[in-house]
Amino acid sequence: MANRDFQARHLETLDRDLGRFSNLELATGYVTRPMVGFGIALVFVVLAALAAALLLGQTPNAMVVVVAAALGAYMALNIGANDVANNMGPAVGAKALTMGGAILIAAVCETLGALLAGSDVVDTISKGIIGPGTLGTPEQFIWAMMAALLSSALWVNCATWIGAPVSTTHAVVGGVMGAGIATAGFGAVAWPTMGAIAASWVISPLLGGIVAAGLLWFIKARIIYRPDKIAAARLWVPVLVGVMAGTFALYLVMKGLKAVVTVSPVVAGVVAIGVGVAVWLLMIPVIRRQSKGLENRNKSLKVLFAIPLIVSAALLSFAHGANDVANAIGPLAAIVAASQGAGVGDAVAIPFWVMLIGAVGISFGLFLFGPKLIRMVGSQITKLNPMRAYCVALSAALTVILASWLGLPVSSTHIAVGAVFGVGFFREWDSERRLRNMRMALPSRPQLSPEERRRRKLVRRSHFMTIVAAWIVTVPMTAGLAAAVVAGIRTVAG
Repeated sequence: MANRDFQARHLETLDRDLGRFSNLELATGYVTRPMVGFGIALVFVVLAALAAALLLGQTPNAMVVVVAAALGAYMALNIGANDVANNMGPAVGAKALTMGGAILIAAVCETLGALLAGSDVVDTISKGIIGPGTLGTPEQFIWAMMAALLSSALWVNCATWIGAPVSTTHAVVGGVMGAGIATAGFGAVAWPTMGAIAASWVISPLLGGIVAAGLLWFIKARIIYRPDKIAAARLWVPVLVGVMAGTFALYLVMKGLKAVVTVSPVVAGVVAIGVGVAVWLLMIPVIRRQSKGLENRNKSLKVLFAIPLIVSAALLSFAHGANDVANAIGPLAAIVAASQGAGVGDAVAIPFWVMLIGAVGISFGLFLFGPKLIRMVGSQITKLNPMRAYCVALSAALTVILASWLGLPVSSTHIAVGAVFGVGFFREWDSERRLRNMRMALPSRPQLSPEERRRRKLVRRSHFMTIVAAWIVTVPMTAGLAAAVVAGIRTVAG
């Protein structure tokens, strides 16, 4: 009996010790899990540098190109972690896609967009910010581009860490501007171009928000607030999907596929109209079949918008990969060309290995670090459902096309996030309007307290202020960082 009691106590002690070890193992796994992503990212950066060393190891300035390849890979990782959230966040927030599904679709579409339709020629002086003759020698140009890459990558990394989606294009612009000023003075900067870029800080989110709010108003007025929602959806959802298809056809022809095929605006418009009408006619029987048996309530409408939303997110990712991969590898390609004797003002072809670094880096950055910003854009600013997320996606494409037609410089990041804010603020306004109408119809209804009114706000003000502040400081922050890097290089070089 005593022996059995001893064994029972011994087993109990052993179970308790094993439990402590299990808890310790779980805690260790929880603490080290974030380090896995950083480890994989570091391996990718090292592999990019090794690839540059193997391909260009016997050429002059090989070490400079190796360092530039590492910085380009680092920038590509940050673009994937930050910028891609604007395309996939609404679909995830609306629960049309899981996080894993969104990352898989975005990674495939971003890579295809970068490799198949990415621009094969870039200007060595990004976007005309610095005059071609102001940086003088190739060595000065190379160090300026290195400083621009490093400063923009560091800032985008910081913005991702604080949970602020920022424009990677603006980050590169600021880096190039700051490096140019530090190298050749304020006269090196094309200030009218910088003024237009600064104007886009206001233009982009306002346009995106207004268009998204207008789309949501149309859906509410024509479908959601109708007595027979399903009948209204059968009429208008095919039209809306046709508009989306035509818009994205125009977007891809004019922006995403510009490196593959160049067409006139008239031809692009004809293609867009043809695609839109074809999809509209195709969707009429599809929506009729999908809507059979659905209850006459708002929740049923979500089913009809889910697939168009997923397709729009995929197309936005393809176009983003085609356009914004240059933010990571444009300066790198310019450094490679300059190190091989190309002129400072020349246009340079992007080698395939450089394009591959950008494409794979964006996908890795999305997979490793993207979920944080996807959740921010998709659910933490305001609550999205498939109809609202559809408005955000369509607004992004419509606004970019409208801005291009008007010649306005805009940021796709600012447009997409501005559209999310536009949807949220419109919902607040619509909720207040309906509440006022209810009070007029029922004067005896008790008034809401100020605390309750603040609680019912549908846009989180803290995120709004953080994101707007990050937008405002992006260009001056990266410019200052780049100037500091150039000064540091001069000090080390003596």
